Amino acid sequence: QVQLVESGGGSVQPGGSLRLSCAASGSIFSINDMGWHRQAPGKQRELVAAITLGGSTNYANSVKGRFTISRDNAKKTVYLQMNSLKPEDTAVYYCTMKTGYGFGSYTYWGQGTQVTVSS
Repeated sequence: QVQLVESGGGSVQPGGSLRLSCAASGSIFSINDMGWHRQAPGKQRELVAAITLGGSTNYANSVKGRFTISRDNAKKTVYLQMNSLKPEDTAVYYCTMKTGYGFGSYTYWGQGTQVTVSS
């Protein structure tokens, strides 16, 4: 059974930093895209950042210049470095890992980790 286990969430003051990690365990192979999504109370889940197998990255406009996504393929792990955090970054953050392509693709989700930015 495949599991994505997130860590690194917590509470921080505005302007602070957090680093989220998400490690995959179980029989998961040929991971291509990895990403981070978030969902704030009363809002839809949104893509925060994504990274391809080749290392190309994509960010939501709201986090550009503040967040950095990276990955370690050997460890099947994706990271999200979050700097200059704002109260509006408060949300549950979910990691994703996609395997396969086209009709054969499947996206795994983590269980979510809470990030709270408050003074």
